[in-house]
Amino acid sequence: MDFIDLKTQYRRIQDDVDRRIRRVLEHGQYILGPEVVELEERLADFVGVKHCIGMSSGTDALLAALMALDIGAGDEVITTPFSFIATAETIALLGATPVFVDIDPATYNIDPAGIEAVITERTRAILPVSLYGQCADLTAINAIAARHGLPVIEDAAQSFGATHHGKRSCGLSTIGCTSFFPSKPLGGYGDGGACFTDDDDLAERLRQIRNHGQDRRYHHARLGLNARLDTLQAAVLLAKLAIYPDEIEQRQRVAANYDAAFRAHGASDTHERGPMPWTPWITPGNTSVYAQYTIQVPNRQPVIDALAEHGIPTAVHYPATMARQPAISAQTPAHTLPNADAAAGRVVSLPMHPYLAAEEAERIVAAVVRTVAG
Repeated sequence: MDFIDLKTQYRRIQDDVDRRIRRVLEHGQYILGPEVVELEERLADFVGVKHCIGMSSGTDALLAALMALDIGAGDEVITTPFSFIATAETIALLGATPVFVDIDPATYNIDPAGIEAVITERTRAILPVSLYGQCADLTAINAIAARHGLPVIEDAAQSFGATHHGKRSCGLSTIGCTSFFPSKPLGGYGDGGACFTDDDDLAERLRQIRNHGQDRRYHHARLGLNARLDTLQAAVLLAKLAIYPDEIEQRQRVAANYDAAFRAHGASDTHERGPMPWTPWITPGNTSVYAQYTIQVPNRQPVIDALAEHGIPTAVHYPATMARQPAISAQTPAHTLPNADAAAGRVVSLPMHPYLAAEEAERIVAAVVRTVAG
């Protein structure tokens, strides 16, 4: 069993992928070729914003967004502790300080109720992460940001295609950033990412930053990066985008199969917090693209070992918060993060992709429940 089945997906779109790659090989514009322009237009339309700027990775998208907002040494950026290191790493790379706010234990996303208390005169932005495929509470976060005159950057590396009160992830904040890493819901065959915004000035800054700060050839208006999206990756993503709405529905079907199977065994979700395992809980007004189907169990390693014996792969996203990572903890003030720390000790992600059969989900759930019950 595959944790993420990219082979079945490729067989579905093989002719389109191969045709688009051949076209790039024939025209030879491997950097910022016409496929990049086409993809940016289609992605902006999909999200419902004016501008999409392709980037070389989700990490570079975050870094470019922070740079476009002139965030640097001495500044503070409020973010979640429970995410991949790139979220805090990009802040720290610019000499700014990540300021962590604990998560909502039901959604794993930053708890807006804790944000206002940590805003200082050095706060320059709020950077929520839409984890596991579900948007953070951008309505509440944007309201706080507006009161304090702060921009919001959504780290939507795992939530591209999800919605929050009818609006798509990446179109909910000052700048939205996503990743096209192969394992993401919309993934390429290598690294890639994008920034999204309705702000014309920020869009121009982002286009310059991704290309060494150039505003025209060999004229560098600002410091920038080599962060351009490869044309070959854009070609692959165009083929995948064509089936992406259907794949989102299929991901939600797989999650519903998991949910039903766990319910049949008496499990509850993270909102109810009844008997473990705890399954994902989607906030009313949200939809999820289920980048991960992540549960909490009281005895993680035995569950991982038992599933491995049955040929079922698992992953842990994430075994330690960013606040506990040596590269970050040395640069940040001490934090009390009980919800994030508790989740880090109990989460385990199960196989999730659009092509997972209901029978496979039932077999996985039975193995989990059997092990948790001891």
